[in-house]
Amino acid sequence: MLSRAEPMATEADVYPALTEIFHDVFMRDDIVLTPDLTAKQVQGWDSFKQIEIIMASEEKWGIKFNTRELDSLRCVGDLAKMVATKIG
Repeated sequence: MLSRAEPMATEADVYPALTEIFHDVFMRDDIVLTPDLTAKQVQGWDSFKQIEIIMASEEKWGIKFNTRELDSLRCVGDLAKMVATKIG
């Protein structure tokens, strides 16, 4: 059995799964995630959808966000960076 270190996760590694989460939460396949995408740019992205996105992300990657981290999220890029840091 070979043992090798997993490569560090990057933000780019996070986007495919994050896109799937957004498509599931919004029940739409036309949402294209970009680092600067904000809630104001996505119809229906309210506080309830935000909670769904966070919960799905935590479940997907087996991570937890604290309140300070959640308060610092301003765009999709912030979320991708935070996920990559936690799983990396």
